[in-house]
Amino acid sequence: MNPQQAKKLGSHLRTSREALGISARELARRADVDDSTIVRFEQGAFAEPSPDKLQRIARVLGLNLADLYVLADYPVPGLPTLRPYLRAKYRDLPPEAAQQLDAYAQRLAKRHGVELSGPAPGEDEVPDPRPRGLARNKKGGTS
Repeated sequence: MNPQQAKKLGSHLRTSREALGISARELARRADVDDSTIVRFEQGAFAEPSPDKLQRIARVLGLNLADLYVLADYPVPGLPTLRPYLRAKYRDLPPEAAQQLDAYAQRLAKRHGVELSGPAPGEDEVPDPRPRGLARNKKGGTS
């Protein structure tokens, strides 16, 4: 993971923690990691964060682990939500094209009664405070 990716991951974790209204110390306690580990994660100081620690932090924050793995540039153990997947898969797309792709996906999902979850383009570090994992349609199935 490059320094920019580490900072995005850290910012994403910090924003998620703050959205839940818990301190870094409380997150560390709940995830069973050192306080300094949370601070270093949020600062983007880890080039290769421990997958185990990411998993525990994701669980506490209610985040999709696959999304965090995409941000950390790790092999994904499951499917990430659409937005982070597209940005990871098509990194060389110009920002305008990525925005157009996201807008089309949003319109298509709305037309079919499906809600796409995951951070919007450029908002990997600013997640929805109510992460939902995989998108679900109105009938409760996965999309």
